[in-house]
Amino acid sequence: MDEIRAVPVSRLELRFTPQAWPFAEQRRAEIDAYFADVSRTMPDLWNGRVMLLHQWALEDGAFRGAYLETDFASMLAWRDWDFPDETVHNCFAQGALRASDGAFLLGVMAPHTANAGKIYFPSGTPDPEDIDGGMIDLDGSVMRELAEETGLAASDVVPQPGWHAVFAGPRIGMMKVLQSAEPATTLRARILDYLAAEQQPELCDIRIVRSAADLDPMMPSFIPAFLHEIWK
Repeated sequence: MDEIRAVPVSRLELRFTPQAWPFAEQRRAEIDAYFADVSRTMPDLWNGRVMLLHQWALEDGAFRGAYLETDFASMLAWRDWDFPDETVHNCFAQGALRASDGAFLLGVMAPHTANAGKIYFPSGTPDPEDIDGGMIDLDGSVMRELAEETGLAASDVVPQPGWHAVFAGPRIGMMKVLQSAEPATTLRARILDYLAAEQQPELCDIRIVRSAADLDPMMPSFIPAFLHEIWK
């Protein structure tokens, strides 16, 4: 895998450019069979529509790119089969929730999800809801995911200017720092109360990260890369 690096980005310019994904078309039967097999052990998976980045450039602090639309089953197979098509990337937004005391809060994915046990900031692969006037709105995406996963509203955080793009092979994490006025322990208690009231929450726990000592092997590689960049 390519070296993981985190790069400050001043703005995003992301377009939706519909086109076929050859991988999904050529391996349709294999993908459908694989998703049916996975669904037998994880019946709550939903084969909705998602967006994958098929073109990008980083110039003068701006990250520009274009997305195609596909189905979740194809993206899952692509991921689980070790990313056989190198022409696309999973470029997603993550809300790096930071408490007033400087700690970050991350969620542990619930057992019924496709990323069970992994530890992330609130996030999600872009989908058709994120298309606005032909552009992909990752600012809106990250705030929606924050609300769905933690119960926190836009009024609970102040998004910080710019992004950090973390390049990790086939994944590009767009990290947006979301500053809260509350300390970490208070935020964690609020989120846990929200999760307890949900019928089937996406998260099963909240971790507080104050330093490198709190990093966990269940955090994907782009998470420590981003945090180390912030902690410089």
